[in-house]
Amino acid sequence: MGMLPITPNLQLSRPWTTAKPGEMSVVKIAAIALIVLGTLGLVHGSFSYTKEAHQVKLGAVNLSITDKETVNLPIWSGVGAIAVGGLLLRFGSKRSWLPTSGPPGR
Repeated sequence: MGMLPITPNLQLSRPWTTAKPGEMSVVKIAAIALIVLGTLGLVHGSFSYTKEAHQVKLGAVNLSITDKETVNLPIWSGVGAIAVGGLLLRFGSKRSWLPTSGPPGR
C-alpha cells in the first residue's frame, strides 16, 4: 500500500468565508442572525406557544384541550448570542481554524 505525497502548498477551500466584494458570506449572515435573535430575546424575554393535549370526537361534536406553554429566556442567552454574533462578525471571515498553507514554519 503506497502513501500519498504531502504537498507543501496545500490550499483548502473555505466557501463560507470567501465572498465576492458585493456579497455576504455565510459567517456574516449567521452573525447578523445571532445578533438579531439575541436582541429579540432581550427585548421580549419569553415566548409562548400552544400545543394540543387531547382531542375527543363524539359524532358531530369535536372537543379539544390545548395547553399554552411559556418559555422564559434567560438574559445571559440573549447577551451571549449578541456577543458571539459580534465576534463572528468581527473575526469570522478573517480567521479560520483550517490551515491555508503547508506545515507550520514555512
